[in-house]
Amino acid sequence: MDAQTASQIAISGLQRLANDDELLMRFCNLTGILANDIREAAAEPHFLAGVLDFYLSHEPDLLAWTEHESIRPEEVVNARRTLSPQDRSGFE
Repeated sequence: MDAQTASQIAISGLQRLANDDELLMRFCNLTGILANDIREAAAEPHFLAGVLDFYLSHEPDLLAWTEHESIRPEEVVNARRTLSPQDRSGFE
C-alpha cells in the first residue's frame, strides 16, 4: 500500500471521529490530545498512525468504521504499517 492510500484511510477514520462526539471524546481521553489540536496534528503521519491504532485497539469500533466505509479491516492494518513501518506495534 502506498503512503497516499494509507493516509486516506486514516483521514477517513479521523473524519468518523469528528462526526461522533462519543468516539472523539474517548479518542481524546486515551491519547491526551485536545480536540482543538487535532486539525494541526493530522498533518503528521505518526498522528494518523495513532488514529489507526485507536481503531485497531477496539474491534467493535474498527468493524463499524470499516463496514461503513466498505473497506476491509486488513486494509487498516496495512495502512498502519505503511504510515509508521519502523514502529512495529502489535498489530500484525
